[in-house]
Amino acid sequence: MSASVALEQPRDRLATWCGRVLIVAAMAVPVLGWLAPLGFAVMIGLVGLLCLPAVRISDEDRPVALILASALVWAAVSTLWSPYHPSKPGNNTILKLAFELPLYWSAVSATRRADPALRARALRILAWGCAVFGLVLAAEAATHGALYKALHVFYEPIRDDIAEANIGHSTFVLGLIWPLAALGAPARLRPWLALVMFAGVAWAALTFGDDAPILSLVLAPLTALVVWRWPTTAPRVLAAAAVLLFLAMPALIWAMRHFFDYAALQAAMPATDAKRMDYWSHALDWIARQPLRGWGLDASRMFGPGIILHPHNDPLQIWMELGAIGAVAAAAFWGVTLARLSRPAPSLVAAATAACAAVYLLFGVNFGVWQEWWLALGALIAMLCVLNTPSRPADSSAV
Repeated sequence: MSASVALEQPRDRLATWCGRVLIVAAMAVPVLGWLAPLGFAVMIGLVGLLCLPAVRISDEDRPVALILASALVWAAVSTLWSPYHPSKPGNNTILKLAFELPLYWSAVSATRRADPALRARALRILAWGCAVFGLVLAAEAATHGALYKALHVFYEPIRDDIAEANIGHSTFVLGLIWPLAALGAPARLRPWLALVMFAGVAWAALTFGDDAPILSLVLAPLTALVVWRWPTTAPRVLAAAAVLLFLAMPALIWAMRHFFDYAALQAAMPATDAKRMDYWSHALDWIARQPLRGWGLDASRMFGPGIILHPHNDPLQIWMELGAIGAVAAAAFWGVTLARLSRPAPSLVAAATAACAAVYLLFGVNFGVWQEWWLALGALIAMLCVLNTPSRPADSSAV
């Protein structure tokens, strides 16, 4: 008996440690979301590093782990023919991905291993913190960024237009995570805190001219409602839609160019959307020249002036850089991940996770697919899904 207890004590310490790390991370989420979204890469990576002993790959995880590992290998191989050659480690995408995959996986594992009481505390802190985040966004909208600008006075002057653009970018963070963040609140307060987050995103996004967060406030509740109403079928349909999105995106752009007046459609769009459509058209031309293996990781950086940095379309960027092989890997990841949300009965966690995943896919037309802070937010969604899921005995011992 004493030997058994001795063996369990390190596990208890690990659970407590993981829980405490998650509490600190929960406190940091709204602060980073408002002031420094790029810091999410550091935060999630640090959680993973501090909780490396918690890393586990369960039987359910193996398909996703295999897909991600295979995709990482293929991305590394593609650097052999990529025209982009990083000048320093900070620009080396494959080096960053090689660290991000195990560290972000470790961060998700930490949420499973954490002490249940500390997990619940982290969720409550996150829910209240994100509600305050929503209030701050509302205040920023009402004052045109007065709080953000005032803080910058202390360490770095900032132009008004840049400050307001940065606040607009903050709406993407809360617009992405609010369905899962609100679940951590007590049931009677959950709708009210969710409403505060929702309203803060809506007001700030309207004020600072960010269309995607506004669309997300329609997409997220609609997705959650559909998954709640049809808990078994809807996640599978969503998974199939994601697979189709990644596999058929070049065909979709080709069809728009072939069957419609693409130039007229582009001219009718707002300036930023018109620019994206121009990127997409150029990306399609490059994909057609190298459809199977792609042009190599980060190659889209080298195809200016037609494309600046990346095509602002995750499926097209993957096709362009990693070819059909990379697109199949991305489709497989999203298909397997979303299909796992299928439940025999309605589940708030599954509905909220599906909502966040749908918004993540929507926001893929705004950011580069390899941006580390953006990948970190994807890991954060997985962490919040696990945190909101009641722990099972196997979670602390599965290998």
